[in-house]
Amino acid sequence: MTKDMTAGSPVRLIIGFAVPMFLGMLFQQFYSMVDTIIVGQYLGVDPLAGVGSTSSLNFMVIGFCTGVCNGFAIPVAQMFGAREESRLRRFVTNSAWLCLLFSVVMTLVVVAACRPVLRLMNTPEEIFEFAWLYIVIIFWGIPCTFLYNLLAAIIRSLGDSRTPVVFLAVSSVLNILLDLVTIRGLGMGVEGPALATVLSQGVSGLICLLYMKKKYPILRASREEWRLDGKYVRRLCFMGVPMGLQYSVTAIGTLVVQTAINGMGTSVVAGITAAQKINAFIACPVEALGQTMAPYTGQNMGAGRLDRIGKGLRDASLVGFLVSVCCFLLALCSGKALVLLFLDAGETVIIDYAYRFLLHCTGFYCLLTLVNTVRFTIQGMGFSVFAILSGVMEMIARVLVAVVIAGRFGFAGICFAHPAAWLFADLFLIPAFFYCRKRIAKPV
Repeated sequence: MTKDMTAGSPVRLIIGFAVPMFLGMLFQQFYSMVDTIIVGQYLGVDPLAGVGSTSSLNFMVIGFCTGVCNGFAIPVAQMFGAREESRLRRFVTNSAWLCLLFSVVMTLVVVAACRPVLRLMNTPEEIFEFAWLYIVIIFWGIPCTFLYNLLAAIIRSLGDSRTPVVFLAVSSVLNILLDLVTIRGLGMGVEGPALATVLSQGVSGLICLLYMKKKYPILRASREEWRLDGKYVRRLCFMGVPMGLQYSVTAIGTLVVQTAINGMGTSVVAGITAAQKINAFIACPVEALGQTMAPYTGQNMGAGRLDRIGKGLRDASLVGFLVSVCCFLLALCSGKALVLLFLDAGETVIIDYAYRFLLHCTGFYCLLTLVNTVRFTIQGMGFSVFAILSGVMEMIARVLVAVVIAGRFGFAGICFAHPAAWLFADLFLIPAFFYCRKRIAKPV
């Protein structure tokens, strides 16, 4: 059930690992897309805009959870590459204790802060209650988010990117059924899809846990290995917290952009909501290539195969550039048809907003490719602090776009928020990679 990525063709290993990752991301986006389609088609534009207006806040909090879990898995990958099984299990068990603590504290804090933050974001009054009800339920499900993401990250660190996809497939089907039951059967509003998302992710996490206990002997820890150890906790926090903060710092920029979008009216909010859902779906192959680089790099770092890290980054980036062209062509030819999944054909103005925003995003996926492949490679090398700095660069770019460019050019300026953020991050990450490669090449 595990895979050694320290030997063999880097490009074949990366593509072989990334394809199941890509499918898993599709299922994850399926959660979100089904929610949005059902809300848009059955509940109307205002509930759709309400759900969409929470996307940046959702990303800031849930992204932190995901980033922390991915960071916790990097030492696991390094120990797997180094064949140090006892230390591997200690990193896993200490990760579990830390995630339990983080999930309790974060749930209490962010649930209490939801309403004030939505007010600060200038959420339009007609969609405010829809936004609050949806996001507060999602945040009550933070323990489910930690459960699934930690287990999936650990499995991927062992070279297995397929197993989490199977559980997400089951969860996706359950999510769709619960969406229909809560809205069509029980007559719920936006709280229905929110509950469906939380319950579905919780189920996938529990199934994943049971499966791991049965199929991964390498993870069966002794009582001694379950004890908290300050040395392991510090290393995990050093790797995980910066990766989580990178998502959150990046999301601060998206919050500022969302605030600017909210001030442009419900039509713009609804249009960009639909476009961002499609954009997240289309970007899955690029994101999968990036996330593949963390376990690939981690295993090769642990095994001392430093020469394979640069080769893997080069191959993953070239594949990503090719994929980026395909993604743009898909958006160009089928973008409006995809938008109709979320909106009625009569909403021509909103459809036009969505299509224009989508083209601006997909047209710059080559920049997004480098953000993902270089950032996750640096993280797999053990330099997680650089993740925060790259997130700061993205935040600066988005704030400048929202405050300066969008203030002058309106919606046209907002369309450049994501490309500008990716460009700023690349200008930092590429030199950072060469610095990190130089550091690890020095004898200790």
